[in-house]
Amino acid sequence: MSNKMIAVVNYAPEKGSVELRELDIPLIGEDDVLLQVENVGVCGSDLHQWTADHSWHVNYPVVLGHEFGGIIINTGKNVKGWKAGDRVVSETAAIVNPESPMTKAGLYNLDPDRKGFGYGVNGAMTKFVRVPARCLHLVPSNLSFEQACLTEPCCVAYNAVAINGNIKPGDRVIVLGPGTIGILCAAVAKLCGAQVAVVGLEADRIRLDIAKQYGCDVIIGDATAWAKSTDGMGADVIIDAAGISQTLKIALQLVRPKGQIIKVGWGPQPLNFSLDPLVQKNITLQGSFSHNWPIWEKVIGLLSTGLLNVTPIIGGVWNLDEWHNAFEKMHKGEVVKSVLKPI
Repeated sequence: MSNKMIAVVNYAPEKGSVELRELDIPLIGEDDVLLQVENVGVCGSDLHQWTADHSWHVNYPVVLGHEFGGIIINTGKNVKGWKAGDRVVSETAAIVNPESPMTKAGLYNLDPDRKGFGYGVNGAMTKFVRVPARCLHLVPSNLSFEQACLTEPCCVAYNAVAINGNIKPGDRVIVLGPGTIGILCAAVAKLCGAQVAVVGLEADRIRLDIAKQYGCDVIIGDATAWAKSTDGMGADVIIDAAGISQTLKIALQLVRPKGQIIKVGWGPQPLNFSLDPLVQKNITLQGSFSHNWPIWEKVIGLLSTGLLNVTPIIGGVWNLDEWHNAFEKMHKGEVVKSVLKPI
């Protein structure tokens, strides 16, 4: 086997600084496995690093990609319970501080020292990736890697809606932003028994049509009428999954008194409006970040039983050398989710 591989590398902070590069196959440590990547999803954060409008620190140069599954090729000498040939997906927390109070509480996703694949360490838009064994979850044989590689965004949505959300059957929920996370949040809210509307712009029509497949109402533009259509008070829960900060102002207008706003979308722009409605309406504003081990186990169960179906959001599978086309189609909103296939 050649010791070289092709990778999609984000090499500098300037816009458009992504290219294919030839790298050495990574060496693994005693607690790692070497994973042969079968599929890797393109995330909005990959696009943000490509367009250079992200708000997190990146260790350049870095291989992109943190939504991935594959087959174990080799294991470090301390690795127990895993063997070559196992079908797995990997969590994103590539580096955590084991002594952190957050890590000890099982909330390593909130450890300030956490570094993830695709920005902190090399990710999976390549043929082989080094993965700590603690990140691994078994993929059932009935679940394809095209679907399994989207476990990670499903976990983001599950954490936002089912863990950090307070959604009861019959609640009216509005999702702002019909990207991958927004649509998956809507799908999980439907599983919780909510009535759900997904809100986007005129340019989002293709992605809103996908949201319809999950049984959601879709709205282009102003969602006030839907929010107030029952008793005039507003929606019970607003899930802000848009990639800008300004949508929080819309969420404050649409949510009912004593309702909840869950903020899961990133946006580095400063806010330029008053938060007085948050106080006046007695609203709970809840941030939601990443996920942890039990969430992954729950989501894999949902995917393997078909209770959560990610097939509608997959807009296509591209070879690694077609990464630019896959990125462009997502960036333009022509597809919800692009998936890459290393060869």
